[in-house]
Amino acid sequence: MTRTTIAALAMAGAVSLAFSVPALAEGNLAIYAWADSISPEMVAKFEKETGIKVTVDAFSSNEDLLTKLQAGSSGYDIVTPSQHFVKIMIDSGLLEDFGASSMAAYSQVLPDWQKPWWDATGNHSIPLAFGNAGYTVNRDLYKGPVDSWKTYFEPPAELRGKIASLAQPDEVIPAAENYLGIKYCSEDPQEMKRVLDLLLAQKPFVAAYSSDNIENRIGSGEVAAHFWWDGNTMRLRRNDKANVEYAMPKEGLVGWLDSYVVPKGAANIENAKKFIDFMAQLDNATAQYNYYGHSSPVKIDESKALYNKENAPELFPTVPVKMGQACSPAAQELVTKVWTQLLQ
Repeated sequence: MTRTTIAALAMAGAVSLAFSVPALAEGNLAIYAWADSISPEMVAKFEKETGIKVTVDAFSSNEDLLTKLQAGSSGYDIVTPSQHFVKIMIDSGLLEDFGASSMAAYSQVLPDWQKPWWDATGNHSIPLAFGNAGYTVNRDLYKGPVDSWKTYFEPPAELRGKIASLAQPDEVIPAAENYLGIKYCSEDPQEMKRVLDLLLAQKPFVAAYSSDNIENRIGSGEVAAHFWWDGNTMRLRRNDKANVEYAMPKEGLVGWLDSYVVPKGAANIENAKKFIDFMAQLDNATAQYNYYGHSSPVKIDESKALYNKENAPELFPTVPVKMGQACSPAAQELVTKVWTQLLQ
C-alpha cells in the first residue's frame, strides 16, 4: 500500500490508447483497485447477496490509474485513488458526482474524513483505507537505528547497495522533503535542488527503483531497507513471520488515504453505489480491515478487529504523519524534473 499529479495529467493527455468497454449490464461491476486491497471474501459475499458479477483488476500506482482514466472509456465502475489524485480527478472532470454524502456508507465515515480538502462537497468519494509511507528494514541484515530518515537517505555502510525505492516520486519526494524540512509541493527551485542532491547522493546505494514484489525483496533479504507502507510491513511481519521493522522517523511519515470513486461515464453506477454501501456496513468494514491491514476511515467493530497498538504498532504511528498534497503545476514541474534527472 504505493501510493504524480499535474504533470502526469499533461503526459496522460497525450496518450491515445483504446480500452474496451464492457457491455452495459445490470448484473456487472468492474473494479480497478490497488493490488490485494479488496477482500476476496467480501467480493464473494457481495456477489452472493446481490447476484452482481464483480471483476477486480489491480494497479500499482496512482499514475497508472490516472493515465487509464484520461485515456477515456476505462471500462471500470469503481477505482480507488489516493487523496491528492482524487482532487486532480475531480478538477479534471474525470469522476462522477454520485451523491456520496447522501449514501448510507457516508454515515459510517469517521468525522475526520468527512468532506476533506480533496473532496470538499463529499459527493465524489467514500474513503476505503488510510495509512502512511515510510521505510522498512530487515532486522536480520540491519541492527541500527530507524528513528530518522537519515538512515534511509544517507545510509550507513551496512545498508549501502542494499536499499530499494519506489518507482514513482509520489511519496519518495515528500519523504525527502520531510527529512530536509521542506514543505510539500515547493515551488522554489533551490529547495528542490536540495531534494535532487540528496537523492543523487543516495542513488549509488540503491539496488532497485521498483514498486513491485516489495514483500519478496525485503522479506527475503535481497535488500535490507525498502521504501514501503505501514500495513504491508505489518502483514509481512505477522503473516510471513519476517523479521522486519517499520521505521518511525522523527521527521515524519507521508500520509495517504484511498477512496472509492466512480469514473465519469461508468456503465454501472448503481451497482457501484451498492458495493460501496455494502463495504461500509459494520461487519463488512471490519472484515475488510482485518484482510487489508491498513487503518479504517469508516466505523468497525473493535471487538472483532485483529489489529491494535500492541500487535500492530505499524498502524499506530508515534511520529507526525503529513498527508500528501495535490501540487500546483509549477511545483509538479519541479517534482517531475527532479525524478527525471534522478533516473536518467
